[in-house]
Amino acid sequence: MSASAVRPAVTVTALTVVAAALLAGCGSVTTAGGGAAGPSASAGPCGVPLERPLEGWVRDEVRIVSVNDVCAEFEVTNAGNEAADFSVLFGWTGADQRLDTSPTGTVTAVPPGATVRGRIEVGAPKRPDGSRPPIVPSVKISRVRSVPTAEAPSKGGPCPASGVRLYADEGDAAMGLRVVGLHLVNCGTSPVTVDGYPQVQALDEKHKAVDSLQVVKGGAAIATGTGADTPPRRIVLKTGEGARSAVVWRNTNDNIASDPVNAPYLRVRATPDAAPVLVTPELDLGTTGRLGVGAWTREDVPQS
Repeated sequence: MSASAVRPAVTVTALTVVAAALLAGCGSVTTAGGGAAGPSASAGPCGVPLERPLEGWVRDEVRIVSVNDVCAEFEVTNAGNEAADFSVLFGWTGADQRLDTSPTGTVTAVPPGATVRGRIEVGAPKRPDGSRPPIVPSVKISRVRSVPTAEAPSKGGPCPASGVRLYADEGDAAMGLRVVGLHLVNCGTSPVTVDGYPQVQALDEKHKAVDSLQVVKGGAAIATGTGADTPPRRIVLKTGEGARSAVVWRNTNDNIASDPVNAPYLRVRATPDAAPVLVTPELDLGTTGRLGVGAWTREDVPQS
């Protein structure tokens, strides 16, 4: 698939307000760590919608439609021409932090032209008297990401049609150095061969290729000791076996003549003819203009 192929576009839907109506939630919900986020998304309404959104309640393609002291509902419309998965990171305005971590709401496989409502459980801590502090208007939308459902990473669940799972981990960051692992698992019935380096392409927030970025083989050009310097070799993965690569970059800004580059997405092909997978490593590349990619190496796969 070429970089110029049409990627999913999204837009905010108009909100129809009925003051007496309560809004029921739907969609899937996860926390930022990937675990369950409290009650299911159909566990009741999150309050009565306001006549207009508060500041921070609309960002990019998402709108918060209702909140109460334990949950918030959001709405997104996929205006693209293919199904897409959306991930919405929520945060807090001001200094009054309600949670140790910021929850992430997800809605998956949203058809083109469809409007889907998602829900997060925010669970503000209880006061001594058993009541909860209000989260209105403290809750806000911090970040929105979307990937084509056909290119969504897979860490669990049914084996993709390609017969392999490919996903990125949370990564490590220290002193401006970033390392994010790419993991490949053969979940199909036939052997899978990888030879050398995955093919990667960085994309900006609008899913456009970042052509100014130089991709280099190996991590040594960025930093040593990252685990991305193993020489490339041919690896045959049997069913249940896995491999690992890594992307390495620095977040430094030492060129006042250039603007910092941020590329949330990375399109990955395990082999030149493999189906692409779009992961979201949040590449904050500064003005370095380089991304190191490690060769595939064998990796033990935990048994489920």
